[in-house]
Amino acid sequence: MSDALQQACQIREMRLEDVSRVILIEREIFLFPWTEMNFADSVKAGYHCRVLEQNDVLIGYGIMMMGPDEAHILTIGISAQWQHQGWGGKLLQYFIDLAKQQEAVSVLLDVRESNIGAANLYRRLGFKQIAVRKGYYPAMCGREDALVMRLEL
Repeated sequence: MSDALQQACQIREMRLEDVSRVILIEREIFLFPWTEMNFADSVKAGYHCRVLEQNDVLIGYGIMMMGPDEAHILTIGISAQWQHQGWGGKLLQYFIDLAKQQEAVSVLLDVRESNIGAANLYRRLGFKQIAVRKGYYPAMCGREDALVMRLEL
Protein backbone atom coordinates (compact mmCIF):
# COMPACT_ATOMS: atom_id res chain seq x y z
CA MET A 1 0.00 0.00 0.00
CA SER A 2 1.49 3.34 -1.01
CA ASP A 3 2.13 6.15 1.48
CA ALA A 4 -0.25 8.41 -0.47
CA LEU A 5 -3.07 5.86 -0.10
CA GLN A 6 -2.36 5.45 3.60
CA GLN A 7 -2.34 9.22 4.14
CA ALA A 8 -5.66 9.69 2.32
CA CYS A 9 -7.22 7.04 4.55
CA GLN A 10 -8.74 7.77 7.94
CA ILE A 11 -10.25 5.69 10.71
CA ARG A 12 -12.96 7.50 12.62
CA GLU A 13 -15.89 6.77 14.91
CA MET A 14 -18.88 5.18 13.25
CA ARG A 15 -22.00 7.34 13.47
CA LEU A 16 -25.61 6.25 13.15
CA GLU A 17 -25.76 7.89 9.72
CA ASP A 18 -22.90 5.59 8.58
CA VAL A 19 -24.90 2.42 9.23
CA SER A 20 -26.67 2.50 5.85
CA ARG A 21 -23.27 2.45 4.07
CA VAL A 22 -21.77 -0.09 6.49
CA ILE A 23 -24.64 -2.51 5.91
CA LEU A 24 -24.02 -2.42 2.14
CA ILE A 25 -20.48 -3.74 2.71
CA GLU A 26 -21.72 -6.22 5.32
CA ARG A 27 -24.24 -7.69 2.85
CA GLU A 28 -21.65 -7.73 0.09
CA ILE A 29 -19.06 -9.77 1.98
CA PHE A 30 -21.01 -12.00 4.37
CA LEU A 31 -23.60 -14.68 3.55
CA PHE A 32 -25.19 -14.17 6.97
CA PRO A 33 -24.77 -10.44 7.63
CA TRP A 34 -25.46 -8.46 10.76
CA THR A 35 -28.60 -6.35 10.59
CA GLU A 36 -28.76 -2.57 10.55
CA MET A 37 -30.12 -2.83 14.10
CA ASN A 38 -27.04 -4.80 15.22
CA PHE A 39 -24.81 -1.96 14.04
CA ALA A 40 -27.06 0.81 15.39
CA ASP A 41 -27.29 -0.93 18.78
CA SER A 42 -23.49 -1.24 18.90
CA VAL A 43 -23.08 2.49 18.24
CA LYS A 44 -25.74 3.35 20.84
CA ALA A 45 -24.17 0.98 23.40
CA GLY A 46 -20.89 2.87 23.18
CA TYR A 47 -18.82 0.04 21.71
CA HIS A 48 -15.71 1.06 19.82
CA CYS A 49 -17.33 1.31 16.37
CA ARG A 50 -15.06 2.58 13.61
CA VAL A 51 -15.15 3.11 9.86
CA LEU A 52 -12.23 3.19 7.47
CA GLU A 53 -12.64 5.88 4.80
CA GLN A 54 -10.70 7.21 1.88
CA ASN A 55 -11.95 10.44 0.27
CA ASP A 56 -15.49 9.86 1.60
CA VAL A 57 -15.51 6.28 0.26
CA LEU A 58 -16.26 3.75 2.98
CA ILE A 59 -13.67 0.97 2.67
CA GLY A 60 -14.37 -0.98 5.85
CA TYR A 61 -15.56 -1.01 9.43
CA GLY A 62 -15.08 -2.77 12.72
CA ILE A 63 -16.61 -3.02 16.17
CA MET A 64 -14.77 -3.82 19.39
CA MET A 65 -16.27 -4.29 22.84
CA MET A 66 -14.21 -3.81 25.98
CA GLY A 67 -14.44 -6.04 29.04
CA PRO A 68 -12.65 -5.41 32.34
CA ASP A 69 -9.24 -6.39 30.97
CA GLU A 70 -9.84 -7.78 27.50
CA ALA A 71 -11.10 -6.51 24.19
CA HIS A 72 -13.38 -8.54 21.90
CA ILE A 73 -13.52 -7.70 18.22
CA LEU A 74 -17.13 -8.42 17.32
CA THR A 75 -16.91 -7.78 13.60
CA ILE A 76 -14.54 -6.40 11.03
CA GLY A 77 -15.09 -6.09 7.31
CA ILE A 78 -13.46 -4.64 4.21
CA SER A 79 -15.39 -4.01 0.99
CA ALA A 80 -14.68 -6.71 -1.59
CA GLN A 81 -13.02 -4.30 -4.04
CA TRP A 82 -10.58 -3.15 -1.32
CA GLN A 83 -9.64 -6.58 0.04
CA HIS A 84 -6.11 -8.02 -0.29
CA GLN A 85 -4.56 -4.53 -0.22
CA GLY A 86 -3.59 -4.31 3.47
CA TRP A 87 -6.68 -2.45 4.71
CA GLY A 88 -7.88 -5.29 6.95
CA GLY A 89 -4.50 -5.43 8.66
CA LYS A 90 -4.47 -1.65 9.08
CA LEU A 91 -7.93 -1.65 10.69
CA LEU A 92 -7.11 -4.63 12.90
CA GLN A 93 -3.87 -3.00 14.05
CA TYR A 94 -5.87 0.12 14.92
CA PHE A 95 -8.12 -1.97 17.20
CA ILE A 96 -5.11 -3.71 18.77
CA ASP A 97 -3.55 -0.32 19.55
CA LEU A 98 -6.89 0.94 20.92
CA ALA A 99 -7.14 -2.13 23.17
CA LYS A 100 -3.66 -1.39 24.51
CA GLN A 101 -4.68 2.21 25.22
CA GLN A 102 -7.69 0.85 27.13
CA GLU A 103 -5.24 -1.29 29.18
CA ALA A 104 -6.55 -4.61 27.89
CA VAL A 105 -4.29 -7.60 28.45
CA SER A 106 -5.65 -9.50 25.43
CA VAL A 107 -7.80 -9.22 22.33
CA LEU A 108 -10.27 -11.97 21.42
CA LEU A 109 -12.08 -12.63 18.17
CA ASP A 110 -14.02 -15.41 16.45
CA VAL A 111 -13.53 -16.37 12.81
CA ARG A 112 -15.32 -18.89 10.63
CA GLU A 113 -13.27 -22.03 10.20
CA SER A 114 -13.65 -21.64 6.41
CA ASN A 115 -12.35 -18.05 6.41
CA ILE A 116 -8.74 -19.05 5.88
CA GLY A 117 -7.64 -15.63 4.60
CA ALA A 118 -8.87 -13.83 7.72
CA ALA A 119 -7.48 -16.50 10.06
CA ASN A 120 -4.07 -16.20 8.36
CA LEU A 121 -4.15 -12.40 8.76
CA TYR A 122 -4.91 -12.80 12.46
CA ARG A 123 -2.06 -15.28 12.87
CA ARG A 124 0.36 -12.90 11.09
CA LEU A 125 -0.56 -10.25 13.65
CA GLY A 126 0.15 -12.64 16.53
CA PHE A 127 -3.26 -14.16 17.31
CA LYS A 128 -3.27 -17.76 18.44
CA GLN A 129 -6.19 -20.19 18.29
CA ILE A 130 -7.34 -21.03 21.82
CA ALA A 131 -10.64 -22.85 21.24
CA VAL A 132 -13.35 -23.92 18.79
CA ARG A 133 -17.00 -22.94 19.15
CA LYS A 134 -18.91 -25.86 17.62
CA GLY A 135 -21.73 -24.82 15.29
CA TYR A 136 -21.34 -21.14 16.16
CA TYR A 137 -22.07 -19.62 12.75
CA PRO A 138 -25.05 -20.23 10.48
CA ALA A 139 -24.01 -21.84 7.20
CA MET A 140 -25.65 -22.83 3.93
CA CYS A 141 -25.85 -26.46 5.05
CA GLY A 142 -26.41 -26.15 8.78
CA ARG A 143 -23.82 -24.63 11.09
CA GLU A 144 -20.10 -23.88 10.95
CA ASP A 145 -17.50 -23.88 13.71
CA ALA A 146 -15.77 -20.71 14.86
CA LEU A 147 -12.11 -20.56 15.72
CA VAL A 148 -11.59 -18.53 18.89
CA MET A 149 -8.36 -16.57 18.65
CA ARG A 150 -6.54 -14.46 21.22
CA LEU A 151 -3.72 -11.97 21.08
CA GLU A 152 -1.83 -11.40 24.32
CA LEU A 153 -0.87 -7.73 24.63
